[in-house]
Amino acid sequence: QVTLVESGGGSVEAGGSLRLSCDFSGIRYSHFRLGWFRQSPGGEREAVALINSAADTKYTESVEGRFTISLVNGKNTLLLQMTGLKPEDTGVYVCAAEQPSWLLLRMSEDDFHYWGQGTQVTVSS
Repeated sequence: QVTLVESGGGSVEAGGSLRLSCDFSGIRYSHFRLGWFRQSPGGEREAVALINSAADTKYTESVEGRFTISLVNGKNTLLLQMTGLKPEDTGVYVCAAEQPSWLLLRMSEDDFHYWGQGTQVTVSS
């Protein structure tokens, strides 16, 4: 039903920037939420940045001020602009979606039921 495909990952040096894209399809409800999650090797999946159909956003504290989540107007594309990258930002970034969704954003993967395959981001020191 809902499909998501991430792109834009790669290897960068600390302090660099990357822009991740998530092309999605199958969103049919007016109320929805989208998000970027990060999976570190051997660690749990962590919510990084979320956005809903009302354009509300929420970020984990570690990326506040450095990452920006947004939707491309007129396109089924979710973006994550990452600046000032740090080695601890390394991981597989996965795009996720949920519909319908009227709940306030919270940093929990339990609120999302559609997932992409992820794109690798590696930040070297």
